[in-house]
Amino acid sequence: MKTIEELMAIRDKAKEKMTVREDTGDNAIRVVVGMATCGIAAGARPVLSAFVNEIEKRHLKGVTVSQTGCIGMCQYEPIVEVLEPGKEKVTYVKMTAEKAVRVVNDHLVNGNPIMEFTIGAVTK
Repeated sequence: MKTIEELMAIRDKAKEKMTVREDTGDNAIRVVVGMATCGIAAGARPVLSAFVNEIEKRHLKGVTVSQTGCIGMCQYEPIVEVLEPGKEKVTYVKMTAEKAVRVVNDHLVNGNPIMEFTIGAVTK
């Protein structure tokens, strides 16, 4: 880093990454990843990173990614809940980073939840 402009560019890039993890209001789509001990042990950290990276890569606005503690269904971890204003919550289970990329593409971008990844499909 040799100039103030380079420092400001680094700052701006870091600020862009932070907005994915901030609350953007009542109209935001929320992606909540279970990050209790059971979720982390089952692989929730790469799932969380995949959501953040893919949303950032696609420059999606109005989508926040956050983490929560135990969701209460440890046998189905990693668990991800997608909450959209005015719609029923979608609970994805046994998630992987690869599945997270598909959820961003199909559900968040195109509005089509992937039913075979949901709790309803797994418990039948």
